[in-house]
Amino acid sequence: MSAEDRIERAKTLYERAVFGGDASVLTDAERALDAVEADAALARGRILHARFLSERAIAGSSPVEDPAELPLFERAIELYRALGDTRGEAEALFWIGCLHQVIRRDNETAVPELEQSFKLAAQVGDRPTQSEALRHLGIAAHMAGRPDEARERLEESSRLSREVGALPIVAANMVGLAYIAAAQDRRADALATLDEAHAIAQAHGAHAIVRHIEQARTEI
Repeated sequence: MSAEDRIERAKTLYERAVFGGDASVLTDAERALDAVEADAALARGRILHARFLSERAIAGSSPVEDPAELPLFERAIELYRALGDTRGEAEALFWIGCLHQVIRRDNETAVPELEQSFKLAAQVGDRPTQSEALRHLGIAAHMAGRPDEARERLEESSRLSREVGALPIVAANMVGLAYIAAAQDRRADALATLDEAHAIAQAHGAHAIVRHIEQARTEI
């Protein structure tokens, strides 16, 4: 059900309560609006995260965390849990883990959030969130010096992303896989992986990923 549908339903239930005298429907009206608020909080938090990433990509910039981002994701989780929306809760948990990993560089806090996100997403068959959680768990494993685990998680993330057509995520994962290959003295594999990633990213207009690929090629 879309946000517009939920708001319209809340309006209809309001009219039933006021004109029909059935106040029992107000709880359903509030739940409909809670779902709208949860979706909006999650979306707004993602926008703040994207703004951080955009600012970080500018040479010489030192972006800072927007203090509103984490409370937005936490509010989304609170509402999704109250609504029994496991899919929404899994997605919000992912973004909290992503914030701790990407912005705060705190994998110790991020990993449990990402693991729980993956678990809940798997329960409801939410492959996009599963893929994203695995991607960032792979990044955490790589940073912790566990390349085999990192490779496994990134490859599984890519498999799930291919299934749902999220090929820019596949290209992004391949950058990580190239770094792992290079660290394992498989330079030819690393460069071939970057070539494939570049073709995918270019084909899907993922220009930010292309920049990461070029940076990786230079470093490798």
